[in-house]
Amino acid sequence: MSGGRSLEKKSRYQVLQWLRRISQLGFLGAFCFLFVNTDYRGSDELEYAVNIVFRLDPFLAAITMLAAQTVIALMLPALGVVLLTLIFGRWFCGWFCPLGTLLDGCRHIVPTDTKGYHTLYPRLGRLLLITALVAALFGFHIAGYLDPFSLLVRGLVQTVYPAFHGVSQEFFGFTYASAPEFVNTVTEPIYTWMKDSILPGDRKFFELVYVSFVVLILIFLLEITQKRFFCRNICPLGAMLGVVSGRSIIKTRGGSKACGKCRVCARVCRMGAIDDNRGVAMSSCNLCMECAVKCPRQIISFGVGRTGSEPAGSVPATIHLGRRRFLAAAAVGVLLPVVKNTNVLAKQDVPSLIRPPGALPEKQFLGRCVRCGECMQVCIGNALQPTLLEAGFDGIFTPKLAARTGYCEFNCTLCGQVCPTGAINRLALAEKHEVKIGNAWFDKDRCLPWAKGIPCMVCEEHCPTPQKAIRFQPAQVTNAAGELVAVKQPYVVDELCIGCGICEYKCPLPGRSAIIVTNGNEDRDPGKKLPQSAAQPYG
Repeated sequence: MSGGRSLEKKSRYQVLQWLRRISQLGFLGAFCFLFVNTDYRGSDELEYAVNIVFRLDPFLAAITMLAAQTVIALMLPALGVVLLTLIFGRWFCGWFCPLGTLLDGCRHIVPTDTKGYHTLYPRLGRLLLITALVAALFGFHIAGYLDPFSLLVRGLVQTVYPAFHGVSQEFFGFTYASAPEFVNTVTEPIYTWMKDSILPGDRKFFELVYVSFVVLILIFLLEITQKRFFCRNICPLGAMLGVVSGRSIIKTRGGSKACGKCRVCARVCRMGAIDDNRGVAMSSCNLCMECAVKCPRQIISFGVGRTGSEPAGSVPATIHLGRRRFLAAAAVGVLLPVVKNTNVLAKQDVPSLIRPPGALPEKQFLGRCVRCGECMQVCIGNALQPTLLEAGFDGIFTPKLAARTGYCEFNCTLCGQVCPTGAINRLALAEKHEVKIGNAWFDKDRCLPWAKGIPCMVCEEHCPTPQKAIRFQPAQVTNAAGELVAVKQPYVVDELCIGCGICEYKCPLPGRSAIIVTNGNEDRDPGKKLPQSAAQPYG
């Protein structure tokens, strides 16, 4: 190739490379914008489709529809990504994915092993994909533990965003109290802008914060082992797009005999798409253009169809599973639901497992929930917390109401608005007021009017239902001093209680509340009735 044509070709790929970087930064900025605006901003209606990233995810769409055994209209935009992949190849990973962009940026912070350029576990992503698809076919939804968007958003919601809020408050609180006046003239406008734009309205706290933090930070620390380790070795979404991109219209021409002993393309490839013969596997290539730009002789090129003959072995044999591995992965997918059903939690009700208002019946809910954590972020009262094992292994990270941590705001319908799959139905406000997610009951051994004869009306004062679900009955009891006193003892009108949890949240007793909300009488399961004894309903 002549020097002029070589420079012209290199310049063309450099332009594409810069376009790719601009695309990455643009989509990352859009992702951050939507993430920040998932938080409550004073409006009961969200202005933006904050869940659009999840609705563009073909892996989540396939798993959720298989597990729910229905077509979910909310997830159909993912078909557009598949169609574009058939044209351009695995562009989604290199030009769009916010986690991939962050991992690319991480290379400038975390030292990466650049000596070995072969993908360490090239089949693992596809094996996980097969296992997840087969398990979903039998109703076991595990996509939320593997999908890059679920992992990223959940980690941001439960760890990074609250920590960022806390650090900001501490820093600006310190400057306001201790810094000279001229410093505050700078810091206070910055803090005001941050509160109005990027900081959450209130700092939130989550129960599984360390678990989410360890998972998220591990994804980035794995960059020490290999560039884009998660994308190349684990990500089932990337594996799915890789299968499709193998049939894409845009192809990459690899090296040839003219390359000699040069291995520049293989060393710079962040996806391990180039084999020992300088052949390029489109199933792995994310069109970063690094190889085309760095190639000393400008031999590598991209175009429609095969732009030239590729050397034998151009598609790395390591990406082929083989029949035995395929059957083994499918067998694991079949066994997971079977083993799950032998768990003791599969046959018993956990009273503390209270789902958000509008949540589908439990089996359907678990089949649709992608464990993204967006409902927890948008929850005004910080009531929604990630579940651990209360709903079994496939229920980890799904939302539950933890009333001692927060409460379900009576006039809020935001969790249904952000749910990307319809696991939580979007309710009109009038519908929300009628939905019963649980029922409150009094622990008479702890309640002050019942146990000690001390007047207390906090729970009744905060009960939000138009007709109070908490009422009083006059009684005379002996107090701690041995005196007979007249008090008003609270009780719950079960037909009016909606299980919002504000009574439990506001109870002034330290530690365990004297009024406790359980999932008894919830609308999702009409057969789940409260026991006749109100003294100790659940042992």
